[in-house]
Amino acid sequence: MFALVISVLIVLLNCGFAPTKQGHLEAPIVVTAAPAYEPLAALHGGERFPQGAQLLLMRDSDVQPLIAGFAATADADVSYDASHVLFAGKQHANDAWQVWELTLADKSVRRVTGSESDAVRPLYLPGDRLVYAQRTTHGFQMEAAMLDGSAVLPLTYFNGSAMPANVLHDGRILFESTYPMGDGTTPEMYLVYSDGSGVESYRCDHPAAHTIGRWGGRQLASGDVVFTHGSSLAKFMSPLAHETSVAAPSADYDGNIIEMADGTWLMSARSKAAHHYALMMLKPGAKLLQTVVTHDSEDVAQAVLLLSRAAPNRHPTALHDWTTANLLALDARQSRDGALASAPTSVRMEMRSTDGTVVTVGTAPVEADGSFFVKVPGDRQIRFALLDATGAVIRQERGWFWSRRGEQRICVGCHTGPEHAPENNMPVVLTRSTTPVDLGGAEHVSITGGH
Repeated sequence: MFALVISVLIVLLNCGFAPTKQGHLEAPIVVTAAPAYEPLAALHGGERFPQGAQLLLMRDSDVQPLIAGFAATADADVSYDASHVLFAGKQHANDAWQVWELTLADKSVRRVTGSESDAVRPLYLPGDRLVYAQRTTHGFQMEAAMLDGSAVLPLTYFNGSAMPANVLHDGRILFESTYPMGDGTTPEMYLVYSDGSGVESYRCDHPAAHTIGRWGGRQLASGDVVFTHGSSLAKFMSPLAHETSVAAPSADYDGNIIEMADGTWLMSARSKAAHHYALMMLKPGAKLLQTVVTHDSEDVAQAVLLLSRAAPNRHPTALHDWTTANLLALDARQSRDGALASAPTSVRMEMRSTDGTVVTVGTAPVEADGSFFVKVPGDRQIRFALLDATGAVIRQERGWFWSRRGEQRICVGCHTGPEHAPENNMPVVLTRSTTPVDLGGAEHVSITGGH
């Protein structure tokens, strides 16, 4: 049975829960309880809850299943007005996970997704939409849809897995994948708009992430994003181009931090000696975690407040009705990797099919100022390499990315980082021509990526 260790919020009395005189939770909490929880398993196509899971509603002294009649439930996300809850569920043990929505007023549930493979990790989006991860033949890929299940839109297009983590205040989706994207094994965090455009790393300070990995990001009211980094916590702050550490005790954190009204953080963690995740409280800067809820045979994770919240901004898509995308590089010589050994004279594009085949598509000239302008196939796995005058590779992208059909995108340089602002100069390539070099001819139509 559940045991509550501290009395800040609630206590265990006679095998049941009761409020203390010290105070109550500011709102009911929904948690996922599971005999085994492997939070990063999905990044490699695995099952996060190999022995099942159940959503529980904790309201002061009362703890009860949130949803009846399901063999397994997990991944709760509360609507902006706190009237509904999205969740992943299985009605029968042998079913695939599907996304459902619970109406709190009458406890009714309805199915949102209708696929034959797992659909998990749903999050609400503005405009009566949601994002979730759909299992495919090459991993979990993210999709967006209307809340009635219609207008399904693939958002990710690469060989690998992507799991939504949080919807940021500006409407972008924070998601987890591996680094390098499509080829790596270490967890890393990325961003994409709700139409699948603008995919990028949240930060490009990858050396630390490549060694340890970062995941479980959640945006705070300040705009900072706090996440799990190894056995501690770290955060991204808007003014800085790199992560900063968070003073926190060493533990296994599952991310998904809840910021309470008094500034404390509620999250799941386990000590190195513990077998299961417990619900913990941390006052930022404190040296100790306070255990709030623990269970001797189950993990307690994925906590969400049953409380209304501000909706993120709604992203207005700017995609055109094309099959291709236009990409403008302002200065490919710029990079966080340092100065190039020689000047680039051309850029080579590669594409990869879902079976892993890599095809060199073609090259385009790079101007003296480092600029180039190309047209590429939309919704395909692509990457670029810079070549010198002899045709030798002088810089190669490590991972794969995509551009949506109809996307027009400008980057500052090669791996400069999303925080790098461009110079206020006209790129030379546009003074020569405003027509991009076509790297997406009809002979490449059969090379598919993503879905």
